[in-house]
Amino acid sequence: MASNKKYWKSVEELNENSSIVETLKQNEFVEPIPTDEFLGNKETLEASSTTRRDFLKYVGFTTAAASLAACEGPVIKSIPYVVAPDEIVPGVANYYATSMADGFDFANVLVKTREGRPIKIERNDLAKNGGSVNARVHASVLSMYDKNRLQGPKVDGNDVSWDDFHGAVATKLSAMAGKDVVLLTQTFASPSTSKLISEFKTKYPNVRHVVYDTVSSSEALDAFQAEFGMRALPDYDFSKAEVIVSVGADFIGDWQGGGYEASYAKGRIPKNGKMSRHIQFEANMSLSGANADKRVPVTPSDQMKVLLALTGNGSTSGLPENIVDAVNKAKSQLQKAGNKGVIITGLPNVAAQKTALSYNKTVGSVVMDTEKPRLTSMGSASEVANVMNGVISGSVKGLITVGVNPVYSFPNAAFAEAYKNLEMSLAFAMNADETASMAQMVGATPHYLESWGDVQMKKGSFGLMQPTIRPLFNTMQFQDCLLKWTGSDKKYYDYLKESWESSILAGGSWNQALHDGFFENDVVVETDAVTAETNEISTSNGALLAPVEGGLELTLYTKTGLGDGQQANNPWLQELPDPISRASWDNYVTVSAADAADMGLENPHVADGAMNGNYVNIKMGDVVVEKVPALIQPGQAKGSIGLALGYGRKAAVQQEMQTGVNAYTLYNNFSSVQNVTLEKVSGVHEFACVQLHNTMMGRDIIRETTLEIFNTKDKGTWNAVPMVSKDHQEIPVSSPDADLWDEFDHSIGHHFNLSIDLNACTGCGACVIACHAENNVPVVGKAEMRKSRDMHWLRIDRYYSSEDSFSADTEKKDNISGLGSSLSEFGEMENPADNPQVAFQPVMCQHCNHAPCETVCPVAATSHGKQGQNQMAYNRCVGTRYCANNCPYKVRRFNWFLYSENDEFDYHMNNDLGRMVLNPDVVVRSRGVMEKCSMCIQMTQKAILDAKRDGRSVKDSEFKTACSAACETGAIQFGDINNHDSEVFKLKEDKRMYHLLEAVGTKPNVFYQTKVRNTNEA
Repeated sequence: MASNKKYWKSVEELNENSSIVETLKQNEFVEPIPTDEFLGNKETLEASSTTRRDFLKYVGFTTAAASLAACEGPVIKSIPYVVAPDEIVPGVANYYATSMADGFDFANVLVKTREGRPIKIERNDLAKNGGSVNARVHASVLSMYDKNRLQGPKVDGNDVSWDDFHGAVATKLSAMAGKDVVLLTQTFASPSTSKLISEFKTKYPNVRHVVYDTVSSSEALDAFQAEFGMRALPDYDFSKAEVIVSVGADFIGDWQGGGYEASYAKGRIPKNGKMSRHIQFEANMSLSGANADKRVPVTPSDQMKVLLALTGNGSTSGLPENIVDAVNKAKSQLQKAGNKGVIITGLPNVAAQKTALSYNKTVGSVVMDTEKPRLTSMGSASEVANVMNGVISGSVKGLITVGVNPVYSFPNAAFAEAYKNLEMSLAFAMNADETASMAQMVGATPHYLESWGDVQMKKGSFGLMQPTIRPLFNTMQFQDCLLKWTGSDKKYYDYLKESWESSILAGGSWNQALHDGFFENDVVVETDAVTAETNEISTSNGALLAPVEGGLELTLYTKTGLGDGQQANNPWLQELPDPISRASWDNYVTVSAADAADMGLENPHVADGAMNGNYVNIKMGDVVVEKVPALIQPGQAKGSIGLALGYGRKAAVQQEMQTGVNAYTLYNNFSSVQNVTLEKVSGVHEFACVQLHNTMMGRDIIRETTLEIFNTKDKGTWNAVPMVSKDHQEIPVSSPDADLWDEFDHSIGHHFNLSIDLNACTGCGACVIACHAENNVPVVGKAEMRKSRDMHWLRIDRYYSSEDSFSADTEKKDNISGLGSSLSEFGEMENPADNPQVAFQPVMCQHCNHAPCETVCPVAATSHGKQGQNQMAYNRCVGTRYCANNCPYKVRRFNWFLYSENDEFDYHMNNDLGRMVLNPDVVVRSRGVMEKCSMCIQMTQKAILDAKRDGRSVKDSEFKTACSAACETGAIQFGDINNHDSEVFKLKEDKRMYHLLEAVGTKPNVFYQTKVRNTNEA
C-alpha cells in the first residue's frame, strides 16, 4: 500500500521556491570532495590511462570522503604506516625502562607508549633503589609535549644549523683561551657525563666545572664529607626505625631529594602490635608534620636549640615550656630505641647537620646508611656563590649553563644584568627560559624521554636512560655536543655503551641492563663531585640567624607539585592542589593565626563559596617581594612564615601558567631560612582552594585510634559497624535485613575492590597525577577551580582537628547536650586548632553495590557492572546531574564546558602537540557529560584479555588501577575479592577495614583501613 505522507528534513523544504533546497538537490555534498589533494590535477587524471589500482583508489577514496563530508565533526586525516614497525602493534602498549634525572628529581621509571607516543610514566618495581616516582615524575611526560619548547639551536637570537652552532662555540672557546670560563651544571649523577666533562676540561683547561643545585643541600653535603670523606648524602631506611625524630626535615616531601615515603610507610602500618613513633619539630606545616604522631611547632632559630638538646650537646634553657617537655620525652624515647632510633634535620647549617650525623653514627643507627650514600646532590653553595659574584664583578668572563636557570634562581638581582655583559654566554635548555632567552648561544636539548644517558642515584645503583620516541624537534644532547667539541666522531650512545662495558657492567649484558633500566654493581666510578673543588667545606656554617625584633623567620620550601620550578609550564602540576593548603595555581605566605590576627590578615569566604586573602610585602634588607598573597595556615609556628620556591616564572611559560611570585630572590646565601619583615598592603587575592571545610567536626569520616587501644580493645570499641533501626530494633547496617532490595550475586567471575590504608597514605598526590595521565582528565584552570569545578577523578581530602586531636573532637561532640550553647560549640568545631592533628583520605567513586546514583539516572547512563564497577555510558548521559546530587561522596564531575580544543582552556588539550599525551583507550569527554573514576576499567579488561589469550588465570598482581600502580607507599591496593588468595581479599577481612559513610548503606567496593597513631609518650 502506497503512502501519501510527505517526509521532510527541515522547515526550509516546505518552501517550494527555496533556492537552498534546489542547490542541495543538485549537490549532494555541502563541501567539494578534496580529491585533488590526494590524486593531483583533475585534467591530468582524466588524460592519463587509469590502472585498475588507481581506479579502485579513486572510487574508494571518494566513497570515504563522501562519508566524512557528510559528518558534522571535523575531518582528521591520518597517514598510515607504509611499513609497520615490528615492535608496534596498533592498540597495544609498549613499555620501556628509562631514568629521569633533571637535577631535582631522580627516578627509575617505566614509560608506557602507544603507537610510538609516550603517554604515561609508571614505577619500575624491579629497581629497589630507583628513587621516588612522585607527582612531578608522573607529570614529566606532559612536559615533553610542551609547545613552548625550543625547536633548534640559536646564535645571537637567530635560528642556525647545528654545524653553525658548533662552529660558533668553537670560535668562542678559542677566543676565551686563558680567561675564566665556568661550566655551571645541574647534578647529573652520571658516570659517563662526568667522564666526558673531564675530557672536555682537558682540552679547554681554562674551563672549570661547578655543580649547582637549584635547591641546595650544600650544608648536609659538607657535613657528610667532613664526617665520612665523600661528598654525598646519607640514605635512610625508615622501615627499620622504632623512633624517628625530625627537626625541620620534611623527609616525606623533598628533603635531600625525597623518596623516603615508601620505607616510612612500611614502619607505620601496625604489625604484631608495633609501629614506629614519629616526632616532628618544624615551623611550616609539612607533609612530614602532617603524618607525625606528635608535631611540635618550633621557629627555625629554636630548632637548633632543640637539636642540640636532643643529642645531649645543649640544654633546653630559653625554650618554651611545651617544647621543653616534648624534647625531654623525645630524648627519652630515642634512648630507649637505641640503634633503632634516628635524628634527621633540615637546618641549612653545617654544625646542625654534623650534630645529627654524629648522633646517628654514635648510636649505630640501623636506619642511616653511609656505606652506600645518595649521589643525587653535589652542589657547593660557596662555589656557586663565587661564580655568581664572579659574573657580577666581571672576573668570570664566560658561562656555560646546562640544566640550570641562574638568571631566574640566583638570589642576587644584579646577576641578570651582569649576565648580559659576559664575553661568552651559552645555555643548554629545553625552553627559552630566563637564562636561555638572554644567552648569546642556545643549545636546544631534548627531553629525557628523547635521550640517552646514565645515572648513579645511590652508590652501586646505576640507571640507564633510553629514548622512547624520536626527538620531536631539532635538538641535541649536551653530551653529544661535548664529544663534538673534544674532537670525537662518536655518538653519545656509542660512548655510553663503551663506558658501561668497560667499567660498570663488569661482564654483564648491556641489552639486559637496558631492558631492566638499572644495574647493581659496587664498582667505583667518577662522580660530579670529582670535577668540583671542595676545599671550602668548613668555611661557612650556613648561618642560622638570630631572630630580629619585630621580624619573622621565613622558611623557604618546595611544593609537592612544582618543586624547584623546572616544570612551571606543566598544567597538571599547576592544577594539583597542595596536600596541606588544598590551594592550586599559587604560592603564598603561610602565616599562623596569631600572627595573622596581629597584622589584620584574613581569609574570608565570599558569596560564591571561594576563598580570598590579603596581600603582603616581604622585606629582607634591600630586597622586597611585593604583593604576596597570605594564607592562614593552622600549625604554622608563631613568629615564622613559609613561602614556596619555584613560582613566578615568565620566560617560555604560557600566560595561564605564569603564577605566583619568585621566592628565589629571598634565597640569600642559598639558605632556606631568612629573617624578614611583613607589611600588609592593599588588594584582595583570589585563591583557588578546593577544600574549605577543614574539620570533620567529630563525624565518622576518617576513623582513627591509638596503638594502645588497637592492641588492647575489641574491634567493636574502635571500629564498630554502624547500627540502623528496623522494626524498632537496632541491626548492623551490613545485615541483609537492612537492604531495601535484593543483593546481586557477585560470587561468579571477578569482583573488584579497592583498599586504602590511611596509615600508609602520606597525601603526596602522585596518584592524582597518574589518574590524570591514564584517564585523560582535563585541566580547567584557576577560575574554574575557584568555582569548585575541578575535574580530578581522585581527590585527597585533608582534615584538621579542631581540638588538639581528633579523639578530643569526638569527645567534645559527644558531650554537646543540644541545649544552650550547643550551636556555638558546634561552631567552634569548624575551626582548626592552632596545632592540629592532620589526616589524609583519598576519595574517588566508591563503586557502590547499592549505588544511589544508578537509581536516579533518567537515561540509565550510569549502571552497575557485573565486576562491581559503577559504569558510565558517556553517550547516554544528558547531564541532568541527578547522580551528583544523590551521591553522598561527591565524586562525580560535570563537564561545564568543552575542555578539549577550546581557546578558553588553553592547556595541553588545546594544541596538537599537547594532545599527543592522550590515552587512546579512554575517550575524551565532551560538554554536558558526567564523569568520574571508572576503576580504570580499560586496565582490568586488558589484564583479563591477556590472560584469556595466554590460556591462564589472571595473577593477582596483574590487576591494577592508575592510582594503585602509582602509590609508592602501597596505601592503595586493588584486586579481585573473589580470589581469596588476593591481597585485597585479605585486607577486606582485616579488623581495621571500614567503609566510608557506611551508615548510608551504599555498600561500596572501596574500603579504608582505620588510621592508628602511636601516641605512647613513655
